[in-house]
Amino acid sequence: MNMKKYQFGFGESTMELSLPVERVLYDIKGTPAEGIVDVPSAVREALRNPVGALPLSQTVKAGDKVVITVGDITRAWIKHDQFLPTLLSELNEAGVTDDDISIVVTLGAHRPLTDAENITVCGEEVCHRIKVYQHDCKDKANLVQLGTTSNGVPIIVNRRVAEADKVILTSGIVYHLMAGFGGGRKAIMPGVSAYESIQGNHTFCLHKEIGKGLNVNSVSGKLTGNEMNEDMVQHAAALNPAFLLNAVFTPQGKFARFFAGHWHEAWLAGCKEVERIYGIAISQQADLTIASAGGFPRDINLYQGSKTIDNAYMATRPGGVAICFLECRDIKEPPDFSDWFKYSDKYDREIALRAGFTVPGFIALKFAYMAEAVSLIIVTKPENADFVRAAGLIPATSAEQAMQIAREKLGKDDFTITVMTEAATTVPLFK
Repeated sequence: MNMKKYQFGFGESTMELSLPVERVLYDIKGTPAEGIVDVPSAVREALRNPVGALPLSQTVKAGDKVVITVGDITRAWIKHDQFLPTLLSELNEAGVTDDDISIVVTLGAHRPLTDAENITVCGEEVCHRIKVYQHDCKDKANLVQLGTTSNGVPIIVNRRVAEADKVILTSGIVYHLMAGFGGGRKAIMPGVSAYESIQGNHTFCLHKEIGKGLNVNSVSGKLTGNEMNEDMVQHAAALNPAFLLNAVFTPQGKFARFFAGHWHEAWLAGCKEVERIYGIAISQQADLTIASAGGFPRDINLYQGSKTIDNAYMATRPGGVAICFLECRDIKEPPDFSDWFKYSDKYDREIALRAGFTVPGFIALKFAYMAEAVSLIIVTKPENADFVRAAGLIPATSAEQAMQIAREKLGKDDFTITVMTEAATTVPLFK
């Protein structure tokens, strides 16, 4: 039997498995993409040659009050500080002064940023030039209603954003396990929306019937028929932002391409690029998927590791097994994720989630349903075993132990295998 060694990232080290080549269906990796060398030039090119819109210089004019939305500190990977100066320069050249520009941080329901975090996100130069405001989803005095979506969710957004002459959305586009893709319209919903609007929108990722858990349409890579995404689009359409600048990244986290123009059309073009780089078409799900997040920091805790688990799950047939290498040196972080495992019954977890929706709560509930369909084995540090069990998953402390458990679960030796060494970012598209 022809054997091949595969290395799986584990924290700052690796674990190794020798697997029979003839049983490996797929060795899933992202499509190589070159990182942009000259970021300012690439940004200017996108702004001057937009998708579905006039160039930025023809979209704004002198005297316009312009609001730029930026992500919060949890989105620092977008590296706003590297492209905001160029965006400001283009606005200045079009006649818009710094005094007429403000930045609103799209916090959704997150906490406000500190001054230091504002600098981390936007850059010191930008923070010295432009006023930065924090969105508060519960500050009713600074919220305004623009209507109601077709699903009955009130469209209530930040007043400063709603009353601006021109709104420019900035973000990064990645796969999103609920909304299909991140970026684009998410800067409005949940970014600058009211708490009640956010709660109303996010319930669309749950089944319409209480007790039936998850909406099957609320998954990575799906936009059409994804009620959560479609409701988000209606929120953004009610505001009708003037322009968008979103980035797509290489597997190494460098800028791959910038998309600018119409808030929806340009974003959809960016989603296609994400799918080209990170979406891997498969025609068969494996008996066993063996996956790694790619090491630290993507496997720092189980919450971050959920992306790896979800992608491995998508590559595995019902009744199969997925092994995920996740060191999880801070497994109990963040507390608002680990607290959900006090609900051992998935029904109780669902009811609590419907009463107060959070993304960590959704992921905790999704764990419960994934673990019913596929045996999820987590190779992690020995001290994490009890927490992994509490999450409804199966702990293992070595690759060999994980493989032994997998053989016992599968009940055969001729099982098919899919390997995913970059599973935090690569999404198997089974059709």
